[in-house]
Amino acid sequence: MYQADEHRYDTMLYRNLGTSGLKVSAIALGFWHNFGDTTPLSNQKKLVFDAFDRGITYFDLANNYGPEPGAAEKNFGKIFHDHLTSYRDEMVISSKAGYTMWPGPYGDWGSRKYLIASLDQSLKRMGLDYVDIFYHHRPDPNTPMEETARALDQIVRDGKALYVGISNYSADQTKQMAALLKDLGTPFIVHQPRYNMFDRWIEDGLTDVLEDEGVGAVVFSPLAQGRLTDRYLHGIPEDSRANRSDSPFLSKDRVEPTIRIAQQLNEVAQQRGQSLAQMALAWNLRQKAVSSVIVGASRTAQLDDNIQALQHLDFTAAELANIDRILNGAEFK
Repeated sequence: MYQADEHRYDTMLYRNLGTSGLKVSAIALGFWHNFGDTTPLSNQKKLVFDAFDRGITYFDLANNYGPEPGAAEKNFGKIFHDHLTSYRDEMVISSKAGYTMWPGPYGDWGSRKYLIASLDQSLKRMGLDYVDIFYHHRPDPNTPMEETARALDQIVRDGKALYVGISNYSADQTKQMAALLKDLGTPFIVHQPRYNMFDRWIEDGLTDVLEDEGVGAVVFSPLAQGRLTDRYLHGIPEDSRANRSDSPFLSKDRVEPTIRIAQQLNEVAQQRGQSLAQMALAWNLRQKAVSSVIVGASRTAQLDDNIQALQHLDFTAAELANIDRILNGAEFK
């Protein structure tokens, strides 16, 4: 029977989500990859146990994570109920809805019907009474934002989520949603955007909105799908995702223009005594609005390496200027 490490809270950093009272681990474990039915459950258990033993309390899921859609929640639910039920109050478990989950007009986007039905399904797959955070996964251009906001509010009032968040919303959309949820009295505390050295869009207004509204950011893809690790420093390995024709998020065309930039960034990281991945995570966490970064892992060694980023989060002005110089000269910009 799994017994959590008694020193699990000794070295992890915890940050409040915005101005809320909810603290999350600065490193979060994401279930986007490596938790579907194509990954042995034994490996998934090792990752979850190692994460919790190292003080990671935030576990990030969504209805469509797999493969197949729903598999990550199902597998997490099995691990949770077999080993972690006594630790439920030490965990922040989130889910999302907003992308295609089932056929027909009611299995996608942001309608009241879809959001409430999807969360009911997610809770059933995980065997939970509630999630700590429920996100609307992307804005819906065809549903009034008021309807989405009222659905999120109803979910909290029904006790199915403690807090709500949004993901992939622009700065203006975030401001609109914040106003709607404030009027409803809904605990809106978090935005989950993509953010990394190669994709800094949140700096063009979103971080200002988040700080103004007292909302924290939990960012995904902080390592740019592996491009900000040592995985591609010397080219594209034969067994990498970027070398597969079926990968929707990574390809040779996306990796090749960034290799030289990553090599230069790696030189800065080495001078700091860090791996490139560790520096990339620390760079994300330097941002005042960022409360946590979501990392994916296929091996516990990757997770342990990422957590070591917390040992050196500070940057000198010269280091930041050098990083900006490297990024501003990037060919892919």
